[in-house]
Amino acid sequence: MTNTTPKRIERVPFTGDEKSTLLASLNQHRDIALWKLDGLDDEQLRRPLTPTGTNLLGLVKHLAAIEYGWFCETFGYGTEKLWFAPEDDMVLSPDETTAQIVELYGRARAASDRVVAELDLDHLGTSWDGTTVSLRWVLVHMIEDTVRHTGHMDIVRELIDGATGDYRTTWD
Repeated sequence: MTNTTPKRIERVPFTGDEKSTLLASLNQHRDIALWKLDGLDDEQLRRPLTPTGTNLLGLVKHLAAIEYGWFCETFGYGTEKLWFAPEDDMVLSPDETTAQIVELYGRARAASDRVVAELDLDHLGTSWDGTTVSLRWVLVHMIEDTVRHTGHMDIVRELIDGATGDYRTTWD
C-alpha cells in the first residue's frame, strides 16, 4: 500500500505576500495529488478508469513532467533527463514503479521550488511554444493545471474505493 501523504498540510496564508500565497496554494494541491495515492496498491494506482486510460499514477507522472517544463525549462534551469517522451507523460510502462513516479514528482517539485525561490514574480522566461511568460503567470497556470488534474484524480479515486475530498490530515 502506498503512503505519500504529508503529516501536516500547509495552509494558504490569509495575509501572506503574493509569492508565498501562490506557492502555498500550489503546495496544497500538490499534496492533494499525493493523498489520492494513499492506501492503494499498485494495481489500483495503475487501473485505467476512463476510455482514454486515465489512472492515478499516470496523472502524477504528468504533473512531474509539467513541473519541470513550466518552471525549470521556461526559466533556463536544468532538469533531469526523463526516460519517457513528452507525449508519453501520462502513459505507464510495465517497468515503472510507484516509488519511481512519486520520487520523480518529489524531485520535480523541489526543482520548481528552487526556481520560485530564486526568481522574482515578474521574471520573464520563454515557454515551450515560444511565449514570453512571467513567473507569476507560471505559478497561476500550475495551480490551475494541478487543480484540474487533482479533480480528475478525485473522480478516479472515488471510482476505486469511494474516497473523496482533499485530505485525511490536519492543517499546520
